[in-house]
Order: sequence, then C-alpha cells, then structure tokens
Amino acid sequence: MPTISKRSKYAHPPEQVAVFAHVAGAGVRQQNAFVPAGMLENLAEDRSPTFAYGKKYVKRHNAIEVDPVALPLAGEQGGQQRHVLPGLAEFGGIRDAAPDAWGRRVIENKLRSGTLPEVAYLLEAGSNRVGALDVRLAVNSPESDEAYGVVDLERLLDVADRIENDEPVPEAFFHYFNGLGSAGGARPKATIRDEQGVLWLAKFPSKGDKACNAVLEAGALELARAAGLRVPPVKLLDIGSQRILLIRRFDRYWAEPGQVLAEGEESWAYDPQTPTAGGKREEGRIAYCSALTLMGLHEHDAPNSSYADICQAIRRQVAMPFIDRDVKEIFQRMVFNIIANNNDDHLRNHAFIYDVAAKGWRLSPLYDVLPMNTVAHTRYLHLSVGDEGRVATLDNALSQWSAFHNSRAEAVEAMHHVWVATRASLEKFEQFGASDRDLAYVRAAFRRLDDLASPVLRRELREL
Repeated sequence: MPTISKRSKYAHPPEQVAVFAHVAGAGVRQQNAFVPAGMLENLAEDRSPTFAYGKKYVKRHNAIEVDPVALPLAGEQGGQQRHVLPGLAEFGGIRDAAPDAWGRRVIENKLRSGTLPEVAYLLEAGSNRVGALDVRLAVNSPESDEAYGVVDLERLLDVADRIENDEPVPEAFFHYFNGLGSAGGARPKATIRDEQGVLWLAKFPSKGDKACNAVLEAGALELARAAGLRVPPVKLLDIGSQRILLIRRFDRYWAEPGQVLAEGEESWAYDPQTPTAGGKREEGRIAYCSALTLMGLHEHDAPNSSYADICQAIRRQVAMPFIDRDVKEIFQRMVFNIIANNNDDHLRNHAFIYDVAAKGWRLSPLYDVLPMNTVAHTRYLHLSVGDEGRVATLDNALSQWSAFHNSRAEAVEAMHHVWVATRASLEKFEQFGASDRDLAYVRAAFRRLDDLASPVLRRELREL
C-alpha cells in the first residue's frame, strides 16, 4: 500500500485537535449546537495521547461523556490531562468517532494518499459522523455537516463504485466525499437525508455480494424486530437495477429546541413534521460508543471476548434503569445471531448510546445483522457464546444462562420467544421482494432447530 505523500496535508500532522460535542440547548435561543468539549493532545506517532475536558463544558447541564471508561464526567472539574487506559493507544470514545474500513478508503481516495495518521481520519470524517462528537483542527474551525438527498443516490453509487474499485474520483465529484466518508464498517455506504430532513444510512451493493445484501439485511432486521429486539426503521429503494438499504440513523432525534428525549425513548419516536405545541422540531444528536470502548478493550483482545463479558460491562457502566433490560436483550441478540448465522457480531457491531435524561449509557438499537450462508455444519460466532466457546448452538448459549437471567427457565423462555419469531423467516425477506437466489441463500443461512439444539433442549422449546 502506498505511504503518505510528502505533498499531503498530513505530511506533518497536528499534535493537538479540538473535540466538540453536540449538546441540547447549548446554542443561541436554546437551540442544539456543537460546543468545544476539550482538547486531544500529544498526537505524535511515538506519544500517548491525552485529553482535557474544558472547564465550561463539564458545567453544562446536558454535557455528554466523551468516553465512558477513560473519560467519565462524574467528579470531573475540567482542565486536567487524562490518559488513555493501560494497554491502549487511543481513547475508545474518540476512536468510535472515526470511520472504519469503508470511510478510510473514501478519505484516502479523496486525499490521493495511502495509509494516513490516525488524526487525519478523525479530522476528515466530517461532522455527520456517528454519535454526537466532532473532531476539528481548532476550537474556531467550522462545522462540515453535509448530507445528500435521495435524489443524489445515483451519483453517490457511482462515486462509491469508483472507490471500491480503487479508481480515482474526478474532482467534479469531490463534494460527494462528505456524504461517504463518515460511515463505519467495510461495505460501501453513505449518509443521506430524506424529504423531511431525517438522516438515514444508505448501504450500497458490493462487487463481492453472493445475494442482494439489501434484502438480506432488511429481512433480518425485520425478523429481529418481530423477535422483540429494538430495531430502527428500515426501507429499500431501487436506483436503476441497484437495490439500496436505508436504515434510519438511531444517533439522531427530533425534538423542540433544547429538549432531549425522555428516559429510554427511542430516537425515531418523532419526525421533523410531528406536531408540537412549542414550535418546529430540530435535530439533536445522541452520543455513541462501541462495546469495545465500554469494555475498555484493545482491538486485539476483542476475539477473546464473550456475550457474558458484554453483560459484565453493562452491569458496571450502564444506567441503572436499563441494566436488567439490556442484559436480557444481549442474550436474545446472541440467540438470534446463532439462528441467523450472523457471525459478524464483533464488539464494534454492539454499541451503547448516552441517555441524557437518565445521565448514563444504555444499549443501542440493533444494527449490522446479516445472515451468512456457510457450508460447515459446525458454525461459530465471532464472540464466545458459552462453555464451548464460539460454537453457535442453543445449548452453548444456555450453558451460561446465569450471566443473563435469574433462572434457567427464564432463559429458555426467552430463547423460545426468539426461535418462534424466526420460524417464519422467509416471509420477512419476501416482503422486500427477495429473488429465488436470495431465498436460497436465506434457507442455507438459517438452520432448523434440529441443527441448533440437543434433543433435550429441542423438547423443552417445543413444549413451551
């Protein structure tokens, strides 16, 4: 891979940058606005970064934590240099505000460069990145909040295709980079706004797809919703011969200026046009961190982690009103992933959002769920499931029931609920116009109960 060019704007990267947070009621006339949260310093490659909250910021009523483990707000006075956790090279909460594989490819294409310093990805991701943080060169640097409309999808698809094929993008299309570079994950995607102004994540086809991934993921998410999991709204669009999946961004909400969501309220409860007594609604942002950050882990430690480990982090870090609910939902998600063979369940695909009303974190809605058609009879998830490690069986999931439920019977009942909801799996995919090829892929990904559970457990589940 080519290295950074001497002509690059990041040949001499900055050693400090400003971290902003989008706070309810922080702007003029109590509007929602970005405000400086603190400074990230010591960014040279051979140094360990530090962060200091601003003294004004920590006094704000609706301030959010930049990092729940390394940078908690409890007792914070501001101005003190904080260090990364032992064994880590960066603050997880700030790293979560940087793009992953796809967004990095977009930025490298834009800058005509190979691998860049980490600070470059933080600065180039744009203000529409996931969560409520922004990273800018200085406290007086402007916001770059640009997202495109549905009418721009055809052009965005073309630019994304060029990037995926490692082709340079013509300068005339450079302004589309802002809609593409903020997203995480490895697949081509962009952030767009619909006619009402609501923000959606648009997921595009990829050249390596073995079926229509838009249909596969939309059907899986609707199936998960039927199983009782919290899932944001989804829809499909056809752009020419291409099918695009739209998932409503759960890190944005609409409320009257300066207002936050009620405790535990979902972000899609209101739209810009939802009637209100106080006037027009405006967009707010919800802080986000990955499970990797909430657990204080290095990326290299993630493959050794388990669903039970996520539950331990929930009990330590999540706001009290949500602990029991979130622990039980993690169990249901594990069961669903086993049945659907979603083995992309790594710690960046589990996340948490900051509930301002509750003054604490809670499990985010479900995302990045894609059934995988694998030939092997013995299947594995990315995370450890139970006593048999990563083996994807319901018996293995039940082997550590006490990490999630008060009794084994309660865990079996939760498992039964997910299994029953997924029995009619094909219907959810058919409602999105799945082709015969798509349905064949789904049939091979989803397994029958006989392949998932021992005779004893099968009998228990069927008798409930």
